[in-house]
Amino acid sequence: MEQHQLAHAAVMSEEQLRRIMGFYGDDIWNYIYYLTKSADMADDLAQEVFIKCYYRIGTYRGSSSLKAWLFTIARNTVFSHRKSRFFRSGLWGGVQTITKAEPAKNSFPDELLGTVRSAEMEYLGNSRMDEIWSVILQLPDKFREVLVLDLKAELTIQEIAGLTGLSTGTVKSRLHRARHKVQEKLRGMES
Repeated sequence: MEQHQLAHAAVMSEEQLRRIMGFYGDDIWNYIYYLTKSADMADDLAQEVFIKCYYRIGTYRGSSSLKAWLFTIARNTVFSHRKSRFFRSGLWGGVQTITKAEPAKNSFPDELLGTVRSAEMEYLGNSRMDEIWSVILQLPDKFREVLVLDLKAELTIQEIAGLTGLSTGTVKSRLHRARHKVQEKLRGMES
């Protein structure tokens, strides 16, 4: 994207912000949604992330990808929100209900191995993906976060480690365990 232009930039134009939001908006919203399990919160916090991006572009040095930098802002925004809510309510996080089904980006590509998908394949593929994401949402936070960053955001192990503050070995371990837990749960659903 415009990563090289924005590294060490003092300000960004509104047009640049619109392009960044268009390019990364869904990824940031999805990440926040998977952390909070709330569509309303994802809407609010995603807006906050891009406001922070706009006003804090001077802190972006280009040492990581722009995407990884935005995910760091998103993660910090979610955790700051949780902390402030904790101090306001005396409860950590509370119970959130999922008000929005998994965003449409979860479906398979329109073409599967070079053939156009039939309506049946489309239905079965989407149903299976809904099951998988439902299982992922039930994972403990530490497994859900790394799996979402890997599958949805397509960040590298190193980027996930940098974002979460974990070692690459811990990220690999959590990814392995998360995938294993999802596979076990899906096998249990099939029996």
